[in-house]
Amino acid sequence: MARTLGNKPGFHHLLTRFTISRRPLQTLAYEELQHSADPEPYRATAFVLHGLLGSARNWRSFSRALLSNLSNPSGWRLVLVDLRNHGRSAEIEGLNPPHDLVNAAQDLAHLVKSQGWPWPDVVLGHSMGGKVALQFAESCARGHYGGSAKLPKQLWVLDSVPGEVIRENSDGEVEKVLQTLQSLPSSIPSRKWLVDHMIELGFSKSLSEWIGTNLKKQGDHETWAFNLDGAVQMFKSYQEKSYWHLLERPPKDMEIDVVRAENSDRWDPDVIQRLESLANREGDGSEGKFSVHVLPKSGHWVHVDNPKGLLEIVAPRISSL
Repeated sequence: MARTLGNKPGFHHLLTRFTISRRPLQTLAYEELQHSADPEPYRATAFVLHGLLGSARNWRSFSRALLSNLSNPSGWRLVLVDLRNHGRSAEIEGLNPPHDLVNAAQDLAHLVKSQGWPWPDVVLGHSMGGKVALQFAESCARGHYGGSAKLPKQLWVLDSVPGEVIRENSDGEVEKVLQTLQSLPSSIPSRKWLVDHMIELGFSKSLSEWIGTNLKKQGDHETWAFNLDGAVQMFKSYQEKSYWHLLERPPKDMEIDVVRAENSDRWDPDVIQRLESLANREGDGSEGKFSVHVLPKSGHWVHVDNPKGLLEIVAPRISSL
């Protein structure tokens, strides 16, 4: 995948800036991605939010490809965020509990304010990050971030069920992973040991290897790159929160786009039907817009399973802004 994305026109003119050292202690870690060939400053910003146990780096390749596929890449800046308890944000003091979606979204508002940035034009979130994006829009619309806050023009929710996640309708794989990780010692002998152990417990090789990417070296052993207890609390909030009301009445001048992966196991038939009914409803112009897209040949990991197809859905819509 990396070779394919690397051959895109203009790809080599992208600049990733790691800015962890320049933010106040209580704000999130992030990476900035801009088109470096053009000296003009950016005019629009998109935030990219990862899912549970992920990090900003999971979305680097896709974000670079997205930027190079926009009609005016030099006018855009992408901010890849490490959510609280994840990636480099797991090391930051001051991101206090409760570790829920409300505070995860508020962290984004604090980041904007602390950096003196304009409010993001687009927020794109995968899985749990999709619900953080919905919470961010809801809090914005309700004035929780102050009078200066502006709603995103577009909100992308990538393979994230917008309502409550009912455990009876789930295979419980995420819960099993979290329970397994909680049962392990905080110091892991090696990445190979972890992957082999997960496979022995019945998890797939691909999932086990992905879990292994979340380790970081500490002396002669490995430890987690995320705050596991905090991540568990965030997942509980993800299960409990529902944003159907936001999809039913999107704030005026905002577009909400849900992307459902064709082969994803996260979707119940009644949820799919409800989404399609909302998307087919005719509005009177007093509210925002809501759309549903189906990403073919993809499971839950949309940016890995079919990045080209995801680009074809997302890039033209963002370029239209």
